[in-house]
Amino acid sequence: MTEPSAHPPSLHGRLSLVLTALIAVMMAISALVWMRETRNAIHEEVEAATRVAEQWLNVLIPETLADGPEARERLMNHLAAVGRIRANSLEVFDADGVRLYVSPASPYKAGRFAPSLFDRWVAPELAPRNLAAGDLRIVLTPDTSRAVLDAWDNLSAALGWALALLLVIWLATRFAIDRALAPVADIHSALERGASGQFDLRLPEYSTRELALLAHSYNRLADSLDQSLAENARLEQDQALAHAVQQRLELERRAIARELHDELGQGITAVRAIAGAIIQRSTDQPGLNGSAQAILAMTSQMQEGVRTILQRLRTDTASERLRLEEAIHSYCELWARHHGDIDIRCLIEPLDESVSDTLGLTILRMVQESLTNVVRHAHATRVEVRLALRGGEIEVEIIDNGCGLGENPAPDRFGLIGMRERVAELHGQFELSRPPQGGLSVRARLPRPTVCEPSEHPGHSGQG
Repeated sequence: MTEPSAHPPSLHGRLSLVLTALIAVMMAISALVWMRETRNAIHEEVEAATRVAEQWLNVLIPETLADGPEARERLMNHLAAVGRIRANSLEVFDADGVRLYVSPASPYKAGRFAPSLFDRWVAPELAPRNLAAGDLRIVLTPDTSRAVLDAWDNLSAALGWALALLLVIWLATRFAIDRALAPVADIHSALERGASGQFDLRLPEYSTRELALLAHSYNRLADSLDQSLAENARLEQDQALAHAVQQRLELERRAIARELHDELGQGITAVRAIAGAIIQRSTDQPGLNGSAQAILAMTSQMQEGVRTILQRLRTDTASERLRLEEAIHSYCELWARHHGDIDIRCLIEPLDESVSDTLGLTILRMVQESLTNVVRHAHATRVEVRLALRGGEIEVEIIDNGCGLGENPAPDRFGLIGMRERVAELHGQFELSRPPQGGLSVRARLPRPTVCEPSEHPGHSGQG
């Protein structure tokens, strides 16, 4: 199992960063749109001021030049009196190109300018106007620096408020996400307890739909696992009880065997000795001698019977475990001796190892029930019993050439129902089919579990 990294990024941190980045991108786009609109607004404002100044000069120059020899001096006086025209600088050059006058700089936010990069982005390109005034040339140059500086100041203030707002949004988003994800700590604690095998913790109903579904699913899982643990505990108790009962039965069987051997066996031996003595002494009394011989024969049979019972009581369960192949072979041979008119073939492949008692008994009962049905219902002349190992599963199949189940098989075929139930209890597959040559095929595929041999207990061996 892979371990998580030492410091993985938190979910609320990721969400906060994503939301903050989205808001920042939206603000950047808004800033770009604002700069474009600001550039257009500055262009319209300065262009309008330039046209007004140009119209005023076009009126002033002809009126001043009509004053005769003093026209040039009066024009310069007028221009000096006006000073700087709004959003424009004014320069006067003579015929040789010498600058005679330049309007003073604007006192508005004097000495301050917007950053050059911002100025290149926002400042529009406006051409200067050249006006002729006799032998003078007046140049009217649009100046956007003050409007650009105002735009920069407004943008700086807006960016400050935007950053403050962005910080507030980030903090609020982080707080909201932390509150929304607070139940994750409870879910993590519940899963940690579940990983250690404790399923006693249940999650509450959360207000968030996704977390509520997760809590509901965990609670259902915990209920199922808790119930499974309780059932496993009960099963272990039942197995322990069954083992104790089995041990008790073994002890009782051995005690009974000892009692039979010591009490009944010795009594029978004494009766045989007495009967033998009577036979030796009653040779001249045929009636008494015959009765004594009958008693001797009877006690001999009783002694054999007691010996057989002792052998059965003393037999260890593990030593009686027969291989499934041998058990089916033996039963098929016994069945063939009683039903000689039906040809039976046993096609049994070796299973390489013994199977559990439950699995072996299920297969043997299936073979017995199927062969019984062949005799009772099938009217068959040939039957095959097959046993093989297929892909880790044991496959048993009984095929006959009889009449099959017919169109409408009776619902009370308790033998078939019992076989199906036995196979289902072992998580196997049970199938009834009709072979191409007719008759009936009864097939089952059963998983082969690991065989757990019972432990051997020391005890007295049976003695006759």
